[in-house]
Amino acid sequence: MDDAKFQAIIDTPFTRLGIKCQAGKLSAIDFVSRTTPLKRPESDEVVEVVCQLERYFDSPKWQFDLPLVLEGTPFQRSVWHAMQQIPAGETRSYGQIAALLKSSPRAVGNACRANPCPVVVPCHRIIAAHGLGGFAGQRDGDKLAIKRGLLTYEGAL
Repeated sequence: MDDAKFQAIIDTPFTRLGIKCQAGKLSAIDFVSRTTPLKRPESDEVVEVVCQLERYFDSPKWQFDLPLVLEGTPFQRSVWHAMQQIPAGETRSYGQIAALLKSSPRAVGNACRANPCPVVVPCHRIIAAHGLGGFAGQRDGDKLAIKRGLLTYEGAL
């Protein structure tokens, strides 16, 4: 996503986040480079998203209450809904979510990768049976470090 399309870019302890809203609802959060210039929120709904993200980064038990536009398949939306039921400080495995939804761990992983609103829809709380698994389509590197950081921050690791 082009940085100009973000309605805000904020700094967090783990990375910078690009935020996009559509029709007054959060529609995307992207991990952007630490060198990406910060951008102040452009509208009241974006201010609210930023405020709630700041509250989360002040207290990992913060529960988001934001209107969302989650565009995806019915299966993806069911996985994203299941993620939102996992409290901060807890994790579930891809297999556990798959069993809940009568699916496969790989399908759950693919839905996690397609999550348009990470952090708010906490795909970082889904882990492999043995280890962290991947994050945002990566099995190592910067994005996996973000997942590890979020889980450590929440007290799950």
